[in-house]
Amino acid sequence: MNAGELLATGEAWLMRPLFSVGQGSVSLGSILMAMLFLGGIWWFAGALENSLNRLARRHSDEPWKFARFHMLTRLLRYSVWVIGTLVALNYIGIDLTSITLLGSAFAVGLGFGLQNIVSNFVSGVIILLERSLKVGDFVDLQSGVRGHVREIAMRYTRVSTNDSLDVLVPNSEFINGRVSNWTLDDSYRRMHVPFGVAYGTPKERVRDAARAAAAAVPGIIDAGAMRTNVWLVGYGDNAVNYELVVWADRERSTHPASTHAKLMWALDDALQRAGIEIPFPQRDLHVRSGTLDVRMRPASEGG
Repeated sequence: MNAGELLATGEAWLMRPLFSVGQGSVSLGSILMAMLFLGGIWWFAGALENSLNRLARRHSDEPWKFARFHMLTRLLRYSVWVIGTLVALNYIGIDLTSITLLGSAFAVGLGFGLQNIVSNFVSGVIILLERSLKVGDFVDLQSGVRGHVREIAMRYTRVSTNDSLDVLVPNSEFINGRVSNWTLDDSYRRMHVPFGVAYGTPKERVRDAARAAAAAVPGIIDAGAMRTNVWLVGYGDNAVNYELVVWADRERSTHPASTHAKLMWALDDALQRAGIEIPFPQRDLHVRSGTLDVRMRPASEGG
């Protein structure tokens, strides 16, 4: 058998129908070609997204532009995947107009446990389309996860905490659970820092010291409607309780723990400079009857 006959035999074997779907038949050759086509389409989609992401990094200093680029590139990638898959299936010979076939395949997929994957994928598409969540936002989830959104993928959203811990959160959690988006519309947030001072301290001195502490922390806004305030909120067992109420910019509000620590540090320094006492727990002992023997020893004796 010469080379031409071998080639003809191989071609006939590849094009031999394996099974029929609707009005068409599927051969091994068509399956191999469809797999190669799918691989090329998926590679092209990934390369296209990476190229557009490199372009988007030029706007990394403008969070809203970067988030919009990320949304468009991710939706474009999904679109290329879907169109390429439909073309490949049509090349194989599967009639996509057969509603019964598609419904059966979808039901089988759900039956094998794909409902979570489908739910997360659809949730991710909804998040990208409605733009209630975007890359760069600072979120606080019902599960306790708090951090910056770094990526919205097909199945999960990557949230990076301020401790540089990446948490992969299923997309469906953003749809079904409570989500606090600290940077959805406004870049400024109000923060409350409670503290206490000794009884008898003039309120005006406390207010001036607390305002001076807030002014010493970079990123704290004190202008217009976003003024720094000092609230007297209650009388405790050992102290008069106040709250330092400040407005923080995006950088400070998205790092709440470190901002709170900086404000407490500055507040402690300001209260000390003003000679304001920070109280500590103490108890008064009242003797209603009998006698109490109290003996004092010089400090040099120790004990």
